Amino acid sequence: MPKSSKVTQREHSNEHVTESVADLLALEAPMDYKSSQMSMNMAGGGPPPIGKQPDISPDLEDGRPAWNSKLEYILAQVGFSVGLGNVWRFPYLCQKNGGGAYLVPYFILLLLIGIPLFFLELAVGQRIRRGSIGVWNYVYPRLGGIGVSSLMVCGFVGLYYNVIIGWSIFYFFQSFQYPLPWSECPIRRNGSQAIVEPECEKSSATTYFWYRETLNITSTIADSGGLNWRMTLSLLGAWIIVCLAVIKGIQSSGKVMYFSSLFPYVVLFCFLVRGMFLKGAVDGIAHMFTPKLEIMLEPQVWREAATQVFFALGLGFGGVIAFSSYNKRDNNCHFDAVLVSVINFLTSILATLVVFAVLGFKANVLNEKCIVENAEKILDLLNSNVLSHDLIPPHVNFSHLTSSDYAEMYEVIKIVKEDSFSQLGLEQCLLEDELNKAVQGTGLAFIAFTEAMTHFPASPFWSVMFFFMLINLGLGSMIGTMTGITTPILDTFKIRKEILTVACCIVAFLCGLLFVQRSGNYFVTMFDDYSAGLPLTIVVILENVSVAWIYGTKRFMQDLEDMLGFKPYRLYFYLWKYVSPVCLLILIAATVVEMSISPPGYNAWVQDLATERFQSYPPWALTMCFALIILAMLPLPLVFIARHFNWLPDGSNKLSVSYRKSLTKDTSNLEDETRFILGKNPSEAPSPMPSHRAYLGPGSTSPVELITNSTSISGYGSGYQTNPAPPKSES
Repeated sequence: MPKSSKVTQREHSNEHVTESVADLLALEAPMDYKSSQMSMNMAGGGPPPIGKQPDISPDLEDGRPAWNSKLEYILAQVGFSVGLGNVWRFPYLCQKNGGGAYLVPYFILLLLIGIPLFFLELAVGQRIRRGSIGVWNYVYPRLGGIGVSSLMVCGFVGLYYNVIIGWSIFYFFQSFQYPLPWSECPIRRNGSQAIVEPECEKSSATTYFWYRETLNITSTIADSGGLNWRMTLSLLGAWIIVCLAVIKGIQSSGKVMYFSSLFPYVVLFCFLVRGMFLKGAVDGIAHMFTPKLEIMLEPQVWREAATQVFFALGLGFGGVIAFSSYNKRDNNCHFDAVLVSVINFLTSILATLVVFAVLGFKANVLNEKCIVENAEKILDLLNSNVLSHDLIPPHVNFSHLTSSDYAEMYEVIKIVKEDSFSQLGLEQCLLEDELNKAVQGTGLAFIAFTEAMTHFPASPFWSVMFFFMLINLGLGSMIGTMTGITTPILDTFKIRKEILTVACCIVAFLCGLLFVQRSGNYFVTMFDDYSAGLPLTIVVILENVSVAWIYGTKRFMQDLEDMLGFKPYRLYFYLWKYVSPVCLLILIAATVVEMSISPPGYNAWVQDLATERFQSYPPWALTMCFALIILAMLPLPLVFIARHFNWLPDGSNKLSVSYRKSLTKDTSNLEDETRFILGKNPSEAPSPMPSHRAYLGPGSTSPVELITNSTSISGYGSGYQTNPAPPKSES
């Protein structure tokens, strides 16, 4: 940089320099980043001196780790975004909200809020090269609490999410036996008499194994029941696996992602191929994707689609920003955002096909069982002369009774015995009724799916594969969650990565003991319902507002063009500034209304009845629910107030070294370009950077007009000196 430049003079003066994107980029015309890197050590933009040391890559210059390859990074983002929700939440929402018709609002909202906000998080992380706390401290310090709230939500979610991995580990090891331990009800010995366990007989073998053998659950949240030692060991194993995966940062987690991100796809394809050969699989898939168009117009469908889009991509957790911050600054993050979003969507559809192929088989098995049991009832009624043999159609063969034969016989008996039909105890046994029994979450993975696998040939093999897939799906999401916690802390404090990782895992394991009590499943439900939903939605809308309205959409688009080397689609300008904030406000309002209408409570397992029953939270548990929401959102007002009254440093000076130098370097190049444009020195050669017009948003002025109308037209330096205050966002 020439020593006479205004910026250089200011650096050597004693005046305070406010290094913020707003100050340094207010009048900057974006440069081609790759070309500017080449001229980093050039004096005045001239050719590099012979014999000089080659330029140091900015990614190495600030000591920040970098991904070994683009594939490793993409797999990390896919592993983080594709999680357990794709397998057990999306299929349930599809079934509940109109089958194939649900895909329409989901895809529309993916385009309107999913991809734009995912692109936004990738871009700010890659541009500023910091975790969630550093990024939002830098974009707008008064909203620096966004990063802290994001970190706290990551902590809450990580606590109970790893418990689910622990459950999967327990089932994984239980699968190495034949027959599977949840395939039959246990037999209780009462002297010389053997009886089936009453709790199991009233429910089912898989339900009994889940609630009694695995969780050993209590009947209320108030009765802790003490620690479940088997689940405690499983949780310990889960945290050891997570710790080993992230202890070296992206150097270790990146390698793990090659397996944990790809293996679930192998299992899903194997299940799909196997499932298509099962009887009833086609019925399940046809039921799943038969569109119910009348349901698609209901507001509830759109709200749940928006929520699923929101959480499926991991928005607001900080993991997306943290992973992106280890990228090279000229990486095409727009391509990454679209690619990962499409992969996530297709994975959800693949998982839905697998789930309903298997559940269709299960429904067919249960329907046949229902027909056999009711046919035996009819035979007993015929033998006891309660029913006349004339009621049975002549072509019906009880030895090979089909579903259509049973349906015909059922309708005849129902019409003839209309007055006393209810006393006969006959069931209709419709396949449609079995397929309509919607299950989600742990009910799908640990009850419905496990029950279906007991009917598979070589059932232990498929059970091992399924639960190993769940472990890997959960591990990929936990790596992203832990990175979202450790990266901003490492950026803020000088701590050894290994020590911080081990300390976080130990503290998390101790806090996680809450979830491995006998009542722990109720606390998992509580944290899932209250710790992330509303706080995370507020975090994301503040992210959107801080970039689009405070930092400025036009300025952000300029940054993107400088960083990517091409102009982003104009559509993003409107999506970020208008569409996404409005959609998120509607989602927040709908979430608050839903929480107000729905009574806070949980489904408790009643042992005597062997069924679930809804119970309201006691006062202390209700206080805990709202405390989770308040604690997650508390950093937002606290940081805002503290920085408004200057009680807390703004944190804007905590930039990566390479980002500082690139901004200063671009300022120097801009001086030469400004003088050339204004004709101050016609004899001077223009900047060696390729001149391209910056994107300033729809209907905005050109760079020449901006410079001409600036407070000082003698050059960038003096204009910079007269503009120390943060810029106002564009209207």
